[in-house]
Amino acid sequence: MKSTPHNTPVRFPILQGVLPITVAQIPTEILAGITLAAIAIPEVMGYTKISGTPVITGLYTMLIPTALFALFGSSRHLVVGADSATAAILASSLVGIAAIGSEQYLALAGVLALMAAIFLILARVMRLGFLSDFLSRTVLIGFLTGVGVQVALGQIAGMLGLKGGGHGTLGKLWNNLQQLGQVNRSEAMIALTVLVIIVGLEKISKKIPGALIAAIGAIVASWAFGLDKQVHVVGAVPGGLPYLGLPKLDWNWEVITTLIPTAFAMFVVILAQSAATSRAYATRYGESFSENTDLVGLALANIGAGLSGTFVVNGSPTKTQIVDSAGGRSQLSLLVMAAIVLLVLLFLTAPLALMPEAALSAIVFLIGVGLIDLVAMRKVFQQRRAEFWVALITAVAVVVLGVQQGILLAIALSLIEHTRYGYRPKNAVLVPGETGGWQPLPVATAAQAAPGLAIYRFTHSLYYANCEQFSEEISFLANTSEPPLRWLCLDASAVDNVDYSAAETLRSVYANLKARDIRLVVAEVMDLKTRTAYRFKELFGADAFYDHLEDVVKQYRQQFSGLSGSTGNLG
Repeated sequence: MKSTPHNTPVRFPILQGVLPITVAQIPTEILAGITLAAIAIPEVMGYTKISGTPVITGLYTMLIPTALFALFGSSRHLVVGADSATAAILASSLVGIAAIGSEQYLALAGVLALMAAIFLILARVMRLGFLSDFLSRTVLIGFLTGVGVQVALGQIAGMLGLKGGGHGTLGKLWNNLQQLGQVNRSEAMIALTVLVIIVGLEKISKKIPGALIAAIGAIVASWAFGLDKQVHVVGAVPGGLPYLGLPKLDWNWEVITTLIPTAFAMFVVILAQSAATSRAYATRYGESFSENTDLVGLALANIGAGLSGTFVVNGSPTKTQIVDSAGGRSQLSLLVMAAIVLLVLLFLTAPLALMPEAALSAIVFLIGVGLIDLVAMRKVFQQRRAEFWVALITAVAVVVLGVQQGILLAIALSLIEHTRYGYRPKNAVLVPGETGGWQPLPVATAAQAAPGLAIYRFTHSLYYANCEQFSEEISFLANTSEPPLRWLCLDASAVDNVDYSAAETLRSVYANLKARDIRLVVAEVMDLKTRTAYRFKELFGADAFYDHLEDVVKQYRQQFSGLSGSTGNLG
């Protein structure tokens, strides 16, 4: 590989997640790809039970979509493929629109993948990668926990050979309880055996592909003992490459508008989950990655999904961890996995027809259980009680109302949580510290930096929701300070924005202080444009703005030289 004169590897527009790579690393990448394929193939087949699409579509998610992200994404570690959260959103939204597993249903799934891609492209063009930060980790924990509960409970009927039925998670659970007398013992035994094998092997070593071993064992047992005559099996799985083309659907604006909320919910989950995973692994290995480049890779991956007859794909934290644990450090391991999936599609789909449905349900059940993060929920409860209730409400909403409604509520709760911190910021008054610098004290102390001078630090952007607090606290200082104030200094070092409502409030505060013969001055203004746009300079006077708090104190003392007191070591 060519290098620059400074021995810096050339970064190509594509293959950013693959290059640079050393020859010595290639065998490890190949092994990591094989390991991922062994674990992920039965998992993605299970995800189709969540999404309601044919089994073969799970394998399709690991072919073209995965390869496209590996080629065009920025992250060296993020594994993109089928995901339980987005699969659950898909299923919950298409119920009642099309029959599960039908051609129309599959076509709508492809349309949703294309629409999610459009949202991702818009986010890239408008540089909205930062939106991933607005779905807080707390809410994401609650959301995925709720999805896990929903997914796990949704597999009970399949594991016990029940007819199932019912609307929503709780409705399905109630139907299952009423049908317990109709349990198919053969299917229940198959499911229990698969659960024991997977959990047991995981206890021995997480590197053992328990799901693959259990799936192969179930297929062999089905063939050897003729289980396809006693239990439900997957049935014929078409082999070969996927059909490439637009989803076969009667395109009309009504269909598109119906699917927009679902596509947007998928977009938010993809954005938040993928960015959080990429960021975590880039930080771990001291690497850089571009959220906007990853948006391009994720958009192309979902275009690939929509055009190859499968459903939406997403960055997967669990699969990313699998590759990392196996020593994979680049997207080469994903390209290896895609090559293995290609071989399976061409030559090994026939045996999949014998896979018992109960075995597949058991695999999906454990996937759901794995999403339930009680350790993280407990940690949040111990460290931040208010955020725990936000996470719990999100989880309950997903289970009771549905995944799509749950993610929309999660977005709303994240924004409310963010707004709450800015709505009542913890502001302070500043006094000289004993060893120099400034010491913040609660506003309620009405402490003064010098007799007649109060320095008030507002610790957030000034906007319509918190400007009333700003006005009240300044009025409190003006009314209660002893000795009475001559100057009130606003420390604006943390105020990076002032909206129109706050600007009007600031003008009102200035007028009220002036009426009481208290001069308002401002120090350490962060945004000069705000000062210019609202004409504060003309209102307050050009000499009312200071670069440093020390300059305010110095000027104040010169004007009122007869005052006693010390500014400490403020120079």
